[in-house]
Amino acid sequence: MSPDQITRHLRRANEVALRAQRMGRHPFGALLVAPDGETVLAEQGNIDTVHHAEATLARTASLNYPADYLWGCTLVTTFEPCAMCAATAYWAHIGRVVYGASEEALLALTGHHPENPTLALPCREVFARGQKAIEVIGPVAELQAELLAPHKNFWAAR
Repeated sequence: MSPDQITRHLRRANEVALRAQRMGRHPFGALLVAPDGETVLAEQGNIDTVHHAEATLARTASLNYPADYLWGCTLVTTFEPCAMCAATAYWAHIGRVVYGASEEALLALTGHHPENPTLALPCREVFARGQKAIEVIGPVAELQAELLAPHKNFWAAR
């Protein structure tokens, strides 16, 4: 994916996160982008602490597209996928992950919030333990402030 495509898709994923937030959910958003790097096949906001945007999107994608097609697709997400979401993307055969902000940046905002007990396990480490080479792009420093913005007051207010 080109830097322009990455920026556009991350901003769209952030719009999905903002929509989730307006629905009273945690502000995380994810997209599934086709192998052409342009076509958005699906988008998903966070549902709850178990049904994260990325894992829900990967499960749905695995039911709707063959594995060989998903291998050319990209999961674009506002934040680094947690271990559960990374593993779900792995098992769904999604070949690339692009994320905007790191798990460490999220932890700095959420602290030890009971609704978001983060795992200090980078997605690259999860993928490195598997038998498939999942490409990872992120964090994207130039968009981090924009992607963190919905979270700045969200966690303190809960």
